[in-house]
Amino acid sequence: MSHQKLHIALLAGGTSGERQVSLNGAAEVEKALDPKKFIVRRYDPACDLPRLAADAAAIDFAFILLHGRHGEDGTVQGFLDLLGIPYQGSGVLGSAIAMDKGLTKQLYRLHGLPVADWVIVERGDEVDAEALIGRFGLPLVVKPVHEGSSLGLSLARTADAVTAGIARALEHDREVMVEQYLKGRELTVGVFGNRQLTALPVIEIVPGPGYEFFDYQAKYQAGATREICPAEIDAAATSRAQELGLAAHRALRLRGYSRTDMILTASGECCLLETNTIPGMTATSLMPQAAAVHGLPFAAFLETLVELGLEERGPAPA
Repeated sequence: MSHQKLHIALLAGGTSGERQVSLNGAAEVEKALDPKKFIVRRYDPACDLPRLAADAAAIDFAFILLHGRHGEDGTVQGFLDLLGIPYQGSGVLGSAIAMDKGLTKQLYRLHGLPVADWVIVERGDEVDAEALIGRFGLPLVVKPVHEGSSLGLSLARTADAVTAGIARALEHDREVMVEQYLKGRELTVGVFGNRQLTALPVIEIVPGPGYEFFDYQAKYQAGATREICPAEIDAAATSRAQELGLAAHRALRLRGYSRTDMILTASGECCLLETNTIPGMTATSLMPQAAAVHGLPFAAFLETLVELGLEERGPAPA
């Protein structure tokens, strides 16, 4: 970092269903960024895009803390590219790919990475719940293709629940993924870097009693979930999970950092679920927890992400 203070635009809020999660993260990031090194101004893309464009010449870097649509999907990244403002994490292409769970899984599979079987149901399609059960068995996982934070996700144990789950997911999106359920332990692996990637310690996510899976409430209600870092799994499973986290990051054309969720089945196989290009960013979020165990406390991890973004894109043109 140079001795001159960097002017950072902290982008948070937005219009997606994860607006509040974004604002919570931004408050912690703003507190953690060292005022001796950074001058931080907040912008909410729900209302501040004209102000951001007007201020662009005075902004050295944007820290994007938006989740879901119009934040994590490449749209804001493209806007910043047009304004010549560097930012942390993935660009337009990687962000857009990772936001589409169907395309993500196709790319995983193309790269020989293990995934649960799935189909995509579009709005207006005839739904044959019995045929889906015949193909995948029960229970079935049903989720919107373009949402994050498990919004609209359900675990269907009957044919009626499959139909109802698809209808509910279609309220969030025009496309819904129906996926084979994998029983096992949920792991998540963060990676960071540009040309050289580092895999962080593996975290195991253990939803508390009353949560069948890591849903929106289990993610964000204090005490609803236990997160174990490093995960209490053997060296071979740890190494495999980290290898898959790195492979997923590369397969999706990501940059800077990402966090990939997976299931470790009873047979010892890891299967990929999805990859987050803007993981949660409070000090107790999953990726900052793993970074801290790796030896990068929250403030140092944030600075690393800024450095990686600047290195990847360089300073804004004069």
